[in-house]
Amino acid sequence: MKDDIWSRDEIESPCVKICVIHPETRLCTGCLRTIDEITDWTKMGAEARRAVMAELPARAPLITRRRGGRDGRLRRES
Repeated sequence: MKDDIWSRDEIESPCVKICVIHPETRLCTGCLRTIDEITDWTKMGAEARRAVMAELPARAPLITRRRGGRDGRLRRES
């Protein structure tokens, strides 16, 4: 879903509107940015935004491990 009201001629935000900060990595589980990157996004120049966007795919594996569920309970009980 595109927000027409916010469309501009610049690098789009990677935000997918799932804003949850992972407790261990401190990355947003939706867009994979840090809180500082999210906060500063509108102030960043195109070069800085491109640099962040280039790093995001490498961050995905950092938050894929589940912490809860059956596996989490079994580890806590051991």
